[in-house]
Amino acid sequence: MDFNFSIGWLFGGLAITLAGGLIVVFYRQIAENLANGVSSYDKVKLFGIITIIIGLICTANLHIILLTLLFNLLFGR
Repeated sequence: MDFNFSIGWLFGGLAITLAGGLIVVFYRQIAENLANGVSSYDKVKLFGIITIIIGLICTANLHIILLTLLFNLLFGR
């Protein structure tokens, strides 16, 4: 599979990365209002970091390559 750059995925990935960054910055307020409070601070930060990583993968348009490899491993073409 060839790598193709997409301006749409660039902006989409940047939006996902920005959302993850905002989750990491405001993790205390998010955990107190939407989760169980102090016990879930680390869970909310982890979710934000995972969101940032997914956003960077989408920004570089590598998600298609990774999904192709995953489906080839699972379904064996």
